[in-house]
Amino acid sequence: MAGAATEGKLSPALPLATLIGRELRGDGSERPIVRYGHSGFAKRGEDYFLVNPDCLRVPGDPSSAFSVFAVFDGHNGVSAAVFSKEKLLEHVMSAVPQGISREDWLQALPRALVAGFVKTDIDFQRKGETSGTTATLVVVDGFTVTVASVGDSRCILDTQGGEVSLLTVDHRLEENAEERERITASGGEVSRLNLCGGQEVGPLRCWPGGLCLSRSIGDTDVGEFIVPIPHVKQVKLPNTGGRLIIASDGIWDALSSETAAQACRGLPAELAAKLVVKQALKTSGLKDDTTCVVVDIIPSDHCSTPPALSPKRNQNKLKSLIFGRRSHSSVGKLSKSASLGSVEEIFEEGSAMLEERLGRNFPSKANLPPFRCAVCQVDQEPFEGLMMDNVGGCCSAPSTPWGGPYLCSDCRKKKDAMEGKRSSRSTTCSPASTEQIGGSNKPGFYQQCR
Repeated sequence: MAGAATEGKLSPALPLATLIGRELRGDGSERPIVRYGHSGFAKRGEDYFLVNPDCLRVPGDPSSAFSVFAVFDGHNGVSAAVFSKEKLLEHVMSAVPQGISREDWLQALPRALVAGFVKTDIDFQRKGETSGTTATLVVVDGFTVTVASVGDSRCILDTQGGEVSLLTVDHRLEENAEERERITASGGEVSRLNLCGGQEVGPLRCWPGGLCLSRSIGDTDVGEFIVPIPHVKQVKLPNTGGRLIIASDGIWDALSSETAAQACRGLPAELAAKLVVKQALKTSGLKDDTTCVVVDIIPSDHCSTPPALSPKRNQNKLKSLIFGRRSHSSVGKLSKSASLGSVEEIFEEGSAMLEERLGRNFPSKANLPPFRCAVCQVDQEPFEGLMMDNVGGCCSAPSTPWGGPYLCSDCRKKKDAMEGKRSSRSTTCSPASTEQIGGSNKPGFYQQCR
């Protein structure tokens, strides 16, 4: 009888091919559990974070749930960081076509992230405030993770066996030659601060403005070639799950990605975030705001913490999981045949050119109103000026007509300014010596620059 009762409780048998298919796809029969924790200490009080684990792609449909996590590291004030925390996700979601399947939603998400970042920047600059912020936004939908970032806050992925992968690109001028070349080609100047007598000190900065980053949201007092266009990467985790660590540069200036991951393995997310911050403070002290968000993506049949948090074993067998660093302008559409236990890279794009980010595989105009701006999502009444702007009119070089989707006049002007095709609004100081700026240290006013 006991045997019969036990047999009655067994789940219906599934074909072996079905089980193998689920394993190879890494999606299983259940959505993973998402657990998170956060911690931080303030020196200037300009770091902010966003935790929204209960978003719905389709209102009222729990099966369309996804989670969003973000870190914003402000400089020159808190306004840009606060504004981005409040508006960025809303702007991203407004750029995703409605009524599409989950597969189409995941495919549309990288482009929507670009539009959302740019719209957030445009809307904030209309406020006339001069602060800026980095932004690292992470969307978790099942085992698919999509990360968009500007600046030098960072997101890392720790998976089974202790391999650590970087899902973001640091947009620091000191370390990013491609971004230095882009800025100088667009009309900016990259140099260090010049002291009296010609001595150069400090990190490379972009002039005007003296910012150490090449991408951010806000920063109205620097050239518009400091762009809000994010690097975007989308990956599919193995069915063993993984851990994300999202943190501001107060963490990464003190700890390497590997050290941060190792410091908190085997701990639940809340305690892990606290330990990463503690380790950063122990290493370098409280020199900057420190903010850390830890997100565990746990298979639904796993009782507590993801296997990624187990002690490092057989590390050499998983070396292939580290993504090779590629050109920022590359587009990643990789093989769908990820091996069992591996991370599948679905998409990567880091170009700072809006045409490249919006113009490729954009939904046809048959699917969208013909005069809805792809960035600000506002429907426009067609007239001759708008038509000319989008076929290589007065706002762009005649030799390079716009080949992407429709942009309204304001967003088209923003695009041209980011590419150096029109003068920036900035009139602040140029590559500076202390003599040129009346003996004052411009980065002293802008000392929060990263």
